[in-house]
Formats: sequence, structure tokens, C-alpha cells
Amino acid sequence: MSRYVLAAAAALFATTATAHEFEAEGLVIGHPFAFATTPTAMSGAGYLTVTNEGDTPDALIGIEADFPRVMLHTSSEEDGVMRMEHVERFEIAPGETLTLAPDGNHVMFMGLDGDPFEAGEEIPATLIFETAGRVDVVFNVEERGEMEMDHSEMDHSVMDHIEMDHD
Repeated sequence: MSRYVLAAAAALFATTATAHEFEAEGLVIGHPFAFATTPTAMSGAGYLTVTNEGDTPDALIGIEADFPRVMLHTSSEEDGVMRMEHVERFEIAPGETLTLAPDGNHVMFMGLDGDPFEAGEEIPATLIFETAGRVDVVFNVEERGEMEMDHSEMDHSVMDHIEMDHD
């Protein structure tokens, strides 16, 4: 029996150890992360939650990081084909949680150019909110689960960032 208690405690510790959050102006940003990418990936996706614990609405209106392009995206399925689109903002009403997760809303880091995300790496970024302003966060790079989508292989034809500069 004690072996099962130890295993449960270890699992809880592992989950707690990988979780991290940031706070600003009534917003709680939970566990920013990205999945490890392949060496040939040109892009990677980032995920997180933002809970508005304040009394006024806010909106995530941008993100900055050290990549040629970083954008807010939404994914949708149309006629069996997954598509991504750039969005200008994600509204967050008081008491609500914005979820950026695989197969849905996400951050897109573009222009990896042979410099893949590796498990254990940290990606510093700045989230930009309409009311709360700029919030520095760190995306932890984690191993990809078997069922997770690889955004580097996704159809980007509907997006406006195909002609990226690769200085």
C-alpha cells in the first residue's frame, strides 16, 4: 500500500514541479508551455491559460519573443482540414479563463530555421494585454504527447505570414 502512496506523491510532485504561473493586474497566467519540435520544424506552438480574477474585462492583444514572427492564432476544422488563422485579440471577461491549447487557440512562434525547441528549454516571452499591459512569462518546452498536433506540419495556406523574412 505504501508503494502506491509513494507513486501518487511522486506523480503529484512531478505535476506541481512542471506547473508555473505568473500574475499581473488581476490576471493569472497558468503554465505557459510549448512542445519540443523536430529539427526541420519552421514553427512551434505555445499554450497557456489566463484567468481574469479582476472586476474588469481585459484582452490578450499580442505577444513578443525572440523569433522572426510571433502571433496569436486560432485553429478550426473545415471539411476535415485543420486550418489556422491569425487573430488580433482574445477577450477575457471577469471570472473567465482563456485557454490556449492544442487544436485550438495558441501562440505561434515562427522562423525556427533549424533551431528546434528542445525539452527542458525555456522560452522567454512578453504577453501584451489591453488593460494589464506587458507581462513577462517563460514557456517551458516539454516532450510532445502522442496525441498532440504538430503545428510545424500544418496547412498554413490561409495565413498571411507565408512570406516571412529569413534574415
